This record gives sequence, C-alpha cells and structure tokens, in this order.
Amino acid sequence: MPGKLGLGLLVALVVGSIIGSGIFGLPQNMAAGAGAGAILIGWTITGIGMLLLVRVYQMLSLRKPELDNGVYAYARALSGEYVGFNSAWGYWVSAWIGNVGYLVAAFGALGYFFPVFGTGNSPAAIAGASLVLWGIHFMVLRGIQGAAVLNAVVTAAKIVPLLLFIVLVAMAFQLDTFRLDFWGDAKLGSVLDQVKSTMLVTVWVFIGIEGASVYSARARKREDVGRATVIGFLICLLLLMSVSLLSLGVFNQPALAGLKNPSMAGVLESAVGTWGAVLIYVGLIVSVGGGFLAWMLLAAESLFTPAGGGVMPKWLAQPNDKGVPANALWLTNGMVQLFLVLTLFSEASYLALISLSTAMILLPYLFSAAYGISLAWRGEGPSDARHRSDLPVAAVATLYCVWLLYAAGFKYLLLSALLYAPGVVLYAWAKRQRHEHVFTVWEWAILATLVALASVAAVLLATGRLGL
Repeated sequence: MPGKLGLGLLVALVVGSIIGSGIFGLPQNMAAGAGAGAILIGWTITGIGMLLLVRVYQMLSLRKPELDNGVYAYARALSGEYVGFNSAWGYWVSAWIGNVGYLVAAFGALGYFFPVFGTGNSPAAIAGASLVLWGIHFMVLRGIQGAAVLNAVVTAAKIVPLLLFIVLVAMAFQLDTFRLDFWGDAKLGSVLDQVKSTMLVTVWVFIGIEGASVYSARARKREDVGRATVIGFLICLLLLMSVSLLSLGVFNQPALAGLKNPSMAGVLESAVGTWGAVLIYVGLIVSVGGGFLAWMLLAAESLFTPAGGGVMPKWLAQPNDKGVPANALWLTNGMVQLFLVLTLFSEASYLALISLSTAMILLPYLFSAAYGISLAWRGEGPSDARHRSDLPVAAVATLYCVWLLYAAGFKYLLLSALLYAPGVVLYAWAKRQRHEHVFTVWEWAILATLVALASVAAVLLATGRLGL
C-alpha cells in the first residue's frame, strides 16, 4: 500500500486527533459543573483510566499485530461480526459528529474577527464551513500520506499557542484563587456529582488515543502503533491538565464557569490583555483545522477496513488510485454536510454535540478493553508480548469504561442507541452481498435491545422530554 506511516506521523495523528477544539473550551467546560477539588479528582480518574486504556491498545497491538483497525477488529474478535460492525459504526458516527462540532467551533472563533459568522451556525458560517469541508475532502482524495504530513505540520503549529498559554497563565497564577471554594458551592451538588460532570468533557478531549490503532494497517512498523499511542497520550495529558488547572488560579470557579467559549481566550486576556485573546482565537482556528483533518482520515478508515472484512457494503472498501478510501470519504463528508445544514435549524449546542460524540465512542472503548481481558486470560500472543500486568490493567480499564457509561447518564445512552440502531441497514446489506444469514441468535438479542432503546429515545424526543 502506498504511503506507509512512520512513528512521527503516527504520533502526530494521535496528538492531532486529540488536540482539536476541546482544549480551548476546557477551562469553562470543566468549571461549569465542578470546583477545583472535584476537577483534580476527575483528572486523576481520567488520567489513570485513559493511561490504562492506552496500555490496553499497546498490548493488543503487540499480541494481535495481524488485526487491522483495532477499534473494529478487537470488538469483532471479542463477540462476532455484528458487535464488530457496531463498534466501527459507533466510532464512525462519533467521528463525523465531532467534525460538525469542529467546524461550528472554528467559524465561531472566526466570528470574533468577522461578526457575520456569529457563533458558528449562521448562514455565512455554514457556507464557509461547507467550502472548507469539500476543499479538504478533495485534498485528502489526492493521498493519505500527503494528508498525514500536512496534519503533522498543523499539529506542530497548534502546539505553540498552547505552550504560550501555559507559560503566561502560570506566571499569573494565584494560589489563593485556586483554593477559593475548593470543593465547590452547594449549587454544584456532591463531590461525586461534580466528578461525574467532568467525565464526558475529559473523555471528549482524549478521544483520539486510539488513532494509531485505527491506522495500524498503514504503519511502517507494527511496534510503532503502541509507541505512538503512549507518546501521544503523555503529550496531550500534560497539555490538557495544565490548561485546565492553571486557569483555576486566574478565575475562581463561578467566574470561570461564566466565561464565553473558547474560555482559554478569556483566561489569557485577563492575564496579558487583548492580544492574548487574539492569540487563542487564531490558535483555535489552526487547531480545529488540524483536528478536523485528522478525524476526517480516521472516520473514512473506520468504514474502509470493516468493509474489506465483509461487515459493511463492498463499495465502501473501494480505494481510488491513490489508495484513499474514496467512497467511505464521500459518505462521511456527506453526513457532515447534512448535519451542518441541520445546525441552521437546531438549537443543539457545541457542548451537546461533543457530549453525544463522546457517548457514541464509549462502547468501542469498552469492547477493546474487554478483548484485552480475554487475550490476557487465555495467554494469547507471542511470548515476548505477554506481561503479568496485562490482565489487571485490562480489567481496571474495563471498569473505567463501565464507569464512563454510568457517568454519561441515561440521556446520552438513549440518544446513542438512536444513532446505533440505523446501522443495521448497512450490516444487513453487507451480509446479503455475502449470501449469509444476517444474524445469529445472540445478535438478534443485541438488535432487539438497540431497537427498544432507540424507540424509547424517539418517543421521548417527539414528546420533548429528551433533547440536546
């Protein structure tokens, strides 16, 4: 396959897909429901949980190097084709919903300089976002390698304003401000409620840790997949925690929660003046462009590999002469375009979009962690890839994923089911192309559960009792 990816480009894909728009609104998003103490606990849980999940992906890449596109392949190996399909489908839906949020955020940032773009969902903003969408689409069609190199350049560029923010805000940090109402006031609820409120935000900003795993088939060396995942995670953890916690030393929790997003701009403006806000808005635009590109690549790949494995229609497995999954790319960006238009008529907020995107990816993460338990328990894989710590690491990572499902709340799980259920059409199409029975008895039970939950969600949406 043309354009194999080395360690540096794989690390850039991980960092580029993690660092997008989320970090720029992180101070306000975290403070909106939690005080400094609960935020510290939330970061501790997320840091440990995500590190263990990273370790699981590293372990799986070493024990099962023959499995391509881990998010899909691990779920399929764990529980069969329909579960594997749903993992890929959920990951794909999460990716393009996130890309809609990226474009809205980017043009909302441009609205700081050009009011015609408003908050990112005005007619002018949607027109501009559509031009960007299809411009990048046709660039990617010219080759994955070139797109990955561009992503690496943009990733390096967007790290600069983040490092400047960290240095400048650290200089303005006031310990007394950080300590004020450390455990939050009564309006925020119990510490547990506050910690739960941080979970979807912290997971959202970490989505992308599996980026190298999704691109495992295109890696120059298989061992680079695990290395890139760990290196990318550590870089992003340091950046994210620094931005979130240092901001609490400039504004107290209520003031930080009241900032307009991207809240990093308000924090830096308070520390150094107006030029600080301009720096952050420019940084956001560059960062979102890079994140959007990385996720466009990941979304298309998450359809392409399963189609090659026969669980999605054959036409999605057809690359162009540059090795790009062209049909998968067209379907992905068609959905982005559709939802961009819908934002003109919807009151769904950016935070609601990212919460839904995050909820969609929780099951693929859970399947990967559970497969790690299965492999470690059975002792599968080359002897030099097996370690005593693999089983406890995978077990705790699985518990973390279950905790995330609980923290997400029933609302987003219902909305997720509403988006998971329609995927059965593509799955049935693929199975008919192979002249096979569509479902086993176990898979019929899974479908029935999805349809039941989706039906409940549809009724609640129609009656106004469930909404974004």
